[in-house]
This record gives sequence, structure tokens and C-alpha cells, in this order.
Amino acid sequence: MKTFNEYLGLGIAGNFALHLAQAGELEDFKDVITADEAAPKGLFPFYLPNYSPLLENPTRKPKEILRTYPLSSDTIKLPNAELNVQAEPEVGLICDIAYKDGEIFSITPTHFGAYNDCSIRVAGAEKISDKKNWGESSKGFSKTILKIDKFEEGGVMDEYSICSFLSRDGKLEAYGEDVELTGYSYFYEKLTQWIKNQINTQENFGPLEPINEYIRACNYPTKAIISIGATRYTEYGESTFLKVDDELFVVLYNRSKYSLNDVIKNLESRDHSQSDMSILAQKVL
Repeated sequence: MKTFNEYLGLGIAGNFALHLAQAGELEDFKDVITADEAAPKGLFPFYLPNYSPLLENPTRKPKEILRTYPLSSDTIKLPNAELNVQAEPEVGLICDIAYKDGEIFSITPTHFGAYNDCSIRVAGAEKISDKKNWGESSKGFSKTILKIDKFEEGGVMDEYSICSFLSRDGKLEAYGEDVELTGYSYFYEKLTQWIKNQINTQENFGPLEPINEYIRACNYPTKAIISIGATRYTEYGESTFLKVDDELFVVLYNRSKYSLNDVIKNLESRDHSQSDMSILAQKVL
């Protein structure tokens, strides 16, 4: 899946209530102060296309692994080390970016799809990104990308929900809660304004990195994939790490057309053909 290898890859941490606590990551952000209690904790890079290390006097040089394209629509490759890896079901936005005077001027989401921000669970990582990209096929994005008519209330995304499942030994279990996309803490204009401000102002502090410097070193990409935060786990998902031969499914579905039972039937029958449903199906290797 090299479709997006020229796109900047960014993720948002802490944009859905209780997820960070479930993921054991609250301690990482104990010193990060946000504008309000519900605000996301910060942005992290998961892919830096065309990065040039020649930037003068950088605050921080990103890890070289972040130049490796990590997205796959059908597989997750576990790291070689004996590490706990957990899927993170969320929404991926395809965005157009415009700049002015070296800063982000506007971010316009154009499409959305089912996304897996697969993460290593390890205590004491220096930066969030250290848990996010360990090589090829360490992330997931659906082949079925849905068009956004308008990224605001009253648009198509109002009608969509997200759910996720893990199939292990032939048994399908709910991995993440079935929730409406509008349940994100920051969404629509509030989210794009936050992203713009965060990119322009985020510093190298604690688990966070100087995103604006990285963007400059990538020669200002005009396209980005931004994963907007993992949703809450079910009890099963919170305690279950991925292992070889698992199958993971993240689904965005229009709840005015489909029920959760419809989604489950589609997954059980391997029917991923609905044009108005974004399904990410990944085999764990």
C-alpha cells in the first residue's frame, strides 16, 4: 500500500475519553498542560516523507525509522522483539495542508477511513513516536476511503460510527467500543484549529516533538494522513495484545444504513464490498 508514501503522517494522542488510561499512557503526559481538560495531549509523527537531515540547528532530530513507510491495508508485522503490541482503532483523515510564512495556514480534511494506530506497549519510551513505527506494515489504513462533503456538523461524518473486532482461533470478539465519530473530544472545526495551532507551537517537551521543524525538513508536504485518536477498548481489547495469525478488523459504518449486527455478519462472511463502509482487515504476521 504505497498510495500515501508522499503524505506526512501524524497522529493525535488523547482525543477520546479514557483511552490513555486504558493504554497505560497517562503517566507519559503528566507534565503536559492542555488548554482544557478534554483537549488532546499532543501530536506525534509516524511517517516523515522526503525528510532531509540538513536543516540548520534543529531542536531535535527524529528517529530514522520515521522515514520508513509503515502503512498496510492487509497486514501487521509484529516487531522482532518480545514486545506487547496493541491495535488502536481510530479514524484516519486525508488532509490538504496550506502554508503561509513557514507555518500551517489551513488544514482541510477531504476523505476519511478506518485506521489502526498499532502501538508497542512499553514503559519509559522517550517519545510517543517510539511506540508507533517499527518498520513496514506497522500501521493500518483501509483501502476504502470515504469522501467528506463538509468537515462540520451536518456533514456525512455525523452518521458514522466506529467499531473493531479481533478474530483469534476462529472466534470474533469486540476489541474497541462501538461509538459515534462525534464522540471524539475534539472534532470538526475545533479539531482542525487545534491541529493547526499544535503543529505551529508544539515544542520538544516530554513525550512530544517539534512537528513544525520536522515539516520544514520534509519540505512542507501539502498532503497528510492524520489519525485523530484511538477510541476506548472493550474489556477484552484492553487486556489482549496481538499475536501471530490474529485478524484485526476496524470498521467505519453509516449507522443510518447498517446496524452493528450487519457489520458483524459482513465480517463473518468476509464481505468487504460496501462502498459506503470503510473496513480495515489486517492479518497479524
